[in-house]
Amino acid sequence: MARLRRLVRPTPETRVPETRARGRAVAWGEAPGARWTARRYATLADEGYVRNVVVHRAVGLVARSVAAIPWIARDAAGSEIRVPAFDALMRRPNPRDEGSAFREAVAAHLLIAGNAYVEAVGPGPRPRELHLLRPDRVTVRPGPGGIPAGYEHREGEDGRFIPVDALTGASAVLHLKTFHPLDDWHGLPALEAAAQAIDQHNAAGAWNKALLDNAARPSGALVYQPKDGPAALADDQFDRLKTEIAEQFEGARNAGRPLLLDGGLDWRPLSLSPAEMDWIAGRNAAAREIALAFGVPPQLVGVPDAQTYANYAEARLALYEDTVVPLAQAVARAFARAFGTAFGIAVLEPDLDEIPALEPRRAERWAKVRAAADLTRDERRAALGYGPLEVQKGKV
Repeated sequence: MARLRRLVRPTPETRVPETRARGRAVAWGEAPGARWTARRYATLADEGYVRNVVVHRAVGLVARSVAAIPWIARDAAGSEIRVPAFDALMRRPNPRDEGSAFREAVAAHLLIAGNAYVEAVGPGPRPRELHLLRPDRVTVRPGPGGIPAGYEHREGEDGRFIPVDALTGASAVLHLKTFHPLDDWHGLPALEAAAQAIDQHNAAGAWNKALLDNAARPSGALVYQPKDGPAALADDQFDRLKTEIAEQFEGARNAGRPLLLDGGLDWRPLSLSPAEMDWIAGRNAAAREIALAFGVPPQLVGVPDAQTYANYAEARLALYEDTVVPLAQAVARAFARAFGTAFGIAVLEPDLDEIPALEPRRAERWAKVRAAADLTRDERRAALGYGPLEVQKGKV
């Protein structure tokens, strides 16, 4: 696949080419229009996850939380079972990856690309290894009836085709994808929904960096207005003025130095001051939108004054209930459907009792079950996810 060209990121202050006409001015201004990041995986991943601290934190927080939840395996009757061969595969899917890191990468691909491709390798029905394919290297070949004909995987100059059974949909590749209203074959990533907010956040950071680099130079124009004679500078005067400004007034080391103008030169501001632009508030607003797209409470990604929840514990509880647990359940169900059947596993589900953040919900649930006087003991146990007590010799 050809390497994607990175979009040129806008900077808030762009030097306007000076005109060589008489009566000229030395001017600085803003970029003429907004530029948005292209909706391609490589560009989104680079501008978002790689270069944006809020996205990096949000994706990492969700993906690591999903990977840290252990799974419970059940048979067709709903009983919890232990399958050592499957457990070993999940602990070490392949020689390169450890189990939790593998599941973290699956969740991260879903958040960044909207798609995750897991390939099973092995001679028999039971996979011996699982490998995660990078989403931008996989192309879905459409097929009839909503079932793909197969997957084309390219890595460098090498390419291969992995078929899909047209009747059962079985394939060596498990394709997990999020919902996309306009695409039948690919998912919609949270990163794409947050793309404009990411661009705004990145641009605000670039603006602040440019302000630090050019702290003593506000945007504006030096206009030559002599009292007598034509309003024009000689070429050597024009070049000397530009050189002196660049050497003596630009850059952080020259911050705070007064701007001394020759006779007949007038400074005219052309842009708003930092206080008027209030870039800090705008950057925080963009950060909140990014966190919203990923389903992460803003205060968990360090957005100041983001007190949507009363405390940190409530924010973590909301993160797990609204984002982490649904994503973990979706991944577990997909693995059970694709790989669990060969091991006699009908259901895979995250073990919610192992999540400390959900402890308040468990306490509420236990209190409600205990207060239900019309339930029998076994009904209460069933409501809490436990089986009935064994009866021995007519006594419990």
